[in-house]
Amino acid sequence: MADDISIEALTEAQARAELARLAAEIAHADALYHGADAPEISDADYDRLKRRNKAIEARFPHLVRADSPSLQVGARPAEGFAKLHHAVPMLSLENAFDDESITDFDASVRKFLGLGPQTPLAYTAEPKIDGLSLSLRYEGGRLVSAATRGDGAVGENVTENARTIDDIPQRLTGAPDLLEVRGEVYMSHPDFAALNARQRETGGKTFANPRNAAAGSLRQLDPEITRARPLRFFAYAWGALSEPLAETQGAAIARLGELGFSVNPLTARCDGPVEMLARYREIEAQRATLGYDIDGVVYKVDDLGLQARLGFRSSTPRWAIAHKFPAELAWTRLEGIDIQVGRTGALSPVARLSPVTVGGVVVSNATLHNEDYIAGRAASGEAIRGGKDIRVGDWVQVYRAGDVIPKIADVDLPKRPEDAVPFVFPIRCPECGSDAIREEGDAVRRCTGGMICPAQAVEKLKHFVSRAAFDIDGLGAKQIELFFADGWIREPADIFTLAERFGSGLQQLKNREGWGEKSAAKLFAAIEARRTIPLNRLIFALGLRHVGEAASRLLALHYGTWREFEAAMCAAVDRSNPAWDDLIGIDGVGEVMATSLATAFAQEAERASIDRLVAHLDVEPVARPETADSPVAGKTVVFTGTLERMSRAEAKARAEALGAKVSGSVSARTDLVVAGPGAGSKAKRAAELGIETLDEDGWLALIGQA
Repeated sequence: MADDISIEALTEAQARAELARLAAEIAHADALYHGADAPEISDADYDRLKRRNKAIEARFPHLVRADSPSLQVGARPAEGFAKLHHAVPMLSLENAFDDESITDFDASVRKFLGLGPQTPLAYTAEPKIDGLSLSLRYEGGRLVSAATRGDGAVGENVTENARTIDDIPQRLTGAPDLLEVRGEVYMSHPDFAALNARQRETGGKTFANPRNAAAGSLRQLDPEITRARPLRFFAYAWGALSEPLAETQGAAIARLGELGFSVNPLTARCDGPVEMLARYREIEAQRATLGYDIDGVVYKVDDLGLQARLGFRSSTPRWAIAHKFPAELAWTRLEGIDIQVGRTGALSPVARLSPVTVGGVVVSNATLHNEDYIAGRAASGEAIRGGKDIRVGDWVQVYRAGDVIPKIADVDLPKRPEDAVPFVFPIRCPECGSDAIREEGDAVRRCTGGMICPAQAVEKLKHFVSRAAFDIDGLGAKQIELFFADGWIREPADIFTLAERFGSGLQQLKNREGWGEKSAAKLFAAIEARRTIPLNRLIFALGLRHVGEAASRLLALHYGTWREFEAAMCAAVDRSNPAWDDLIGIDGVGEVMATSLATAFAQEAERASIDRLVAHLDVEPVARPETADSPVAGKTVVFTGTLERMSRAEAKARAEALGAKVSGSVSARTDLVVAGPGAGSKAKRAAELGIETLDEDGWLALIGQA
C-alpha cells in the first residue's frame, strides 16, 4: 500500500495491513542502523514512517500491534553482547530540581548521621555528564572487562569496544589489585558535528544529539566501528575495590587522575548548601561553553567513611543527589486528551500533542496528572497557572525535567480557539463503563470495575511480570497484551497453567507471528523457573495499592513466610485483632498501607485469585543478612526517646543489618526496647509488659559498638 494514501481514507482492513507493513519496514531499518551501522534510508524517511505509524494508531487504537514501533522506547539494545554482573550495583541517583531540595538533602544527611546544623559537613560538586555510564574492571593493573549500566545489576559486555577509547587506559601502575572504575562515555560537541558531517557525506544516518551518538557508538557489535567514533570518558566513581583509594571523594577522584584517567576539572569541594548552590550557578553559567553536554550537577558527601554509614536506599545512595538544570521548554498545540486506566483503576489524563522537540527529544505526549490539574486548580482548591484551564486546541508550554514524563506548564490564552470548550472529565470508566469515583481526599478518580475492567487486568498483569516482580524472560508488556487479547491469560495464575492448558503449549504458540519452536520452549522454561519466588517479590508482584518494592521487603522480613503473611493480613481486617497492631507497628507501614493490605485480602474475588496463584508457587523467605553471631537476630526492637550517639535512622539501619525487626510500637511481641532521654509512653508500656529495656550505651554494648 502506498503511504501517500490519506489516513482519513483508510478502512480498518487497510489500516491493519498498513501497520503491519510499517512495523516490518521500521524494524528492518532499526536492525540495519543499530545492529549493522549500515542504514539504507535517510533520517527524514525514517521519521516519516514513524509519524505515519503513530497517526494510524491514533485513529485506530484497537489495532496497535504488540510489535508496534511506537512501543519501542529509546535505542533498541544491540544483540550479540554477553551479559556481565556488576560486583557492586550501578545505582541511579535521586534527582532534585530546585534549591530547596538541596537544602533538604543536606538536612536529611545530617539527620541520618545525627549531626547538628553547625557541624562542618563537606560535599563534592561535579558536572553531571549527559552520556552513557560504563564500568571498567582492572585486575593486577590490567583492564579485564567493561560493562554498561544495564539494569544496575547486569550490564552488556562491551570490553573490546571500550579498549578502542583513548581516554580509557589499558594498564595502570600503582593501582589497587582490584579496581572497578566508573564513569561516563560521551562525545564532545566538535566531534559530534564532525561525525554527523561524515555521516552525511557517506549517506549514513545522522545522530539527534551527542548522547545518542555516544551510546550508539559504544554499543556496536564491531569494535572497529567504535574505534572510528570519537568517544571520550570521564571517570568519577568506583565499584569493587581491593583497598581504598583515599579517605575522601575528592582525594579518590584525584587518585583516579593520577592513575591516568580523565577526571572533570570542574569538580570542587563545597562546605554546605550555600557553597553547593554557588558552584551549581558557576557550572550552569559555563554550560554552553564546555564543549560537551551536561544536564546538572552531582553532589556527594566528601567523607567516604560517612558515605559508608549513610549507605543506600533500594535504588539510590543516601549520600548523593543530582541537581538537574531547569526543564527544557517548548510550545505546541494540544490535539487531544485521552484517558488511560492503570492497574489500580486510576483514570490518568494524557495530552496528545503536535510533535515538538524538547531537550533533544521529540515529544508527542505529556501527563496532565488529574482532573483538578486540567481545570487549573490544585487538590486543595487553590489556583494553579493563574487558574487557567487546559482545553483541546490550546497552545501549551511543554517541559521535560531530566528523564521524567513531559508535563504541561502553561497555556497561551490569546491563542485559544474560539470554539474551545472546557474538558469534561469522565465519571465512567472509558474501558469497561463502570462508575469512576473520587474518594474524599483523593486527587484521582478510579474505576470501580476491578478485574472485570480489561485495562486494570492488563496493567496488573504487566506489573506482575515486571523486572522487580516475577521478571519472566520472554513475557513482557507486549506479550501480556497479546496473550490477554487472545484469552490465554486473564489473571496471574493463568501464566503457570499455559503449558498445561495447551498440552505442551508449544504447537499453538510457535505458530504465532514472532514465535518459533525455540522461543516458545524458552518461554515455558522461564515460566517454570519462576515457580520458585522470594516472598518480597511475590508481595510486590500482587500490585496492591500503596505497597511498593521497599515496603514489600519490609513485610517479607517481618513475617518471614507466605503462610504467616497471609494469615496476618486476613486477621488484620479486624482492627481489634492484635494482627492489626502488629502490622501498623512495622516501622515504615502506616494506616493507609495497612488498610490497603487488609482490604485486598478481605475481597473475595481478589483473595481467590491470589490463592489460585500461590497454589502454583514455592514461596521462599526473603534473603536475610548474615547474622549468625548477632545477639539481636530475629528479635523485634523498638527505639524511643532521643539517641545521642547515633541518629534514629542510623540505629534502625544497623539493627536491621544485624537481623532484627524494627517496630514503631511496643506490644507483647516486642523483645527489646532501646530508650533514650525523653522516652515516654513506649518505655512505660514496656515496663508494664516486662519487656527488657536498654539505654543507648547498653544497646551499643549489646551489638558490640560500645
